[in-house]
Amino acid sequence: MRRFLGDRYVWPVTNDRLAEQPWRWNVGVAPRWLLVGHTGTPQYPDEEAVAVCADIDGLFVDLPPRPRERFTLLGCVPDGVLTAALDRPTQNPDPEGAWAGDLWVSAKPDDPAVRRGWLGERLLDVIVLGHRPSRDWPGRVDLELEGLADVDDRTDGIARPDDVTGFALTDPDGAPCGTCADVTGLFREPAEPPVPQVILIGCRPEPPLLDAIAALPRSTKAAQRRRRVSAQVGAVAADGSVTPLIDCGVSGTIVACVPSTHGAGLLDVTIAGNAEPRPAGTRGILDLWFTGRPTRRNLWGDYDRTLRHEWAGVALAHHRSDVPDRPAGTAFDLDGRFVTDVEGFYCAIGEAINGPGGYFGWNLDAFDDCLSGKWGVRAPFRLVWHDSAVARERLVAGYDRHRHGPAVTLEYLLRMFTEHGVEVELPGRVRPDR
Repeated sequence: MRRFLGDRYVWPVTNDRLAEQPWRWNVGVAPRWLLVGHTGTPQYPDEEAVAVCADIDGLFVDLPPRPRERFTLLGCVPDGVLTAALDRPTQNPDPEGAWAGDLWVSAKPDDPAVRRGWLGERLLDVIVLGHRPSRDWPGRVDLELEGLADVDDRTDGIARPDDVTGFALTDPDGAPCGTCADVTGLFREPAEPPVPQVILIGCRPEPPLLDAIAALPRSTKAAQRRRRVSAQVGAVAADGSVTPLIDCGVSGTIVACVPSTHGAGLLDVTIAGNAEPRPAGTRGILDLWFTGRPTRRNLWGDYDRTLRHEWAGVALAHHRSDVPDRPAGTAFDLDGRFVTDVEGFYCAIGEAINGPGGYFGWNLDAFDDCLSGKWGVRAPFRLVWHDSAVARERLVAGYDRHRHGPAVTLEYLLRMFTEHGVEVELPGRVRPDR
């Protein structure tokens, strides 16, 4: 069983052997990763140790930016933000298009797909490129859009409901944006993984993986099912302890296994069809935790927004829930010199409350949970936000194309603090030193 944390998952180490056993071995290189999950295709899979590895090639990779996609709303009757498309010329439209923000595509209220519970799909950062009279639906238009389908992984497929008869279009607040008879470009089969395989390097298989490896010589469908691996990854520290990582896993089919050069009895196991990797810089962040929690603040200060989010996720994975909250009324200092984006705020508030490498939220819902207690302090408390002029200049209203949603402003964060009884002081001087 996995528990949900914000917008990602982490496996809890509920097995005493996994939680208490130090994961060490007597070879030259230290183990770094523990895989917990299952092999084969059981109906009710157990969460067991699958393997411990010196490294995993393909787990941390920087991918090119996800390409934007093209969609067509066929037989559309625009409303709301989409009505701007009707004012654009049919011939030679402006290549920049008319920005429309995010758009929900769902079934009409009386459609069978609604009664069955289909909630629809969301298009992110939509630009209306142009329109033309609809050939198949006279009196309507076909709208050409560019944007991104809202999926967890770029390999995800999107199934079209069999019983949908038309689509309603709304903005994120539910305001109507029109209807259309059909949409192209949205529904698709799963794509091939961008990193086609991972290799468990210097791998010591546990019994489930040994069973899967034993099926390699056979080519039957049953043997192929036995070679399936689905496991979440935990980081092994220098002392042999394990921290389950958030949304970091290995899944696919074993296609090769050879002896490893890392030590006697270790194997290099190749798994085809892995999930989308974590950014390459995440490995460096985890290295900072290898010998214990970081002791210096602002090690994240030079990271971009993606790696700042990864930093907060690693801080969450390492957060100790057994440490009691500081009492209400405690005062904290937030170093605001690097709060140039909302991800920087989450890193900074985590360290303000819980020290270097500390966690106190990594999205708005998680931040609100932390303000409610059990994450380091009980409200009300006092926060001195030093160098707040940085956030006042950078956390401003608008559309955040990195988050695909409205920008989180300084004023919004201050309102959240106020709603939880937190007193915030905002001195504005920016210090030149780091």
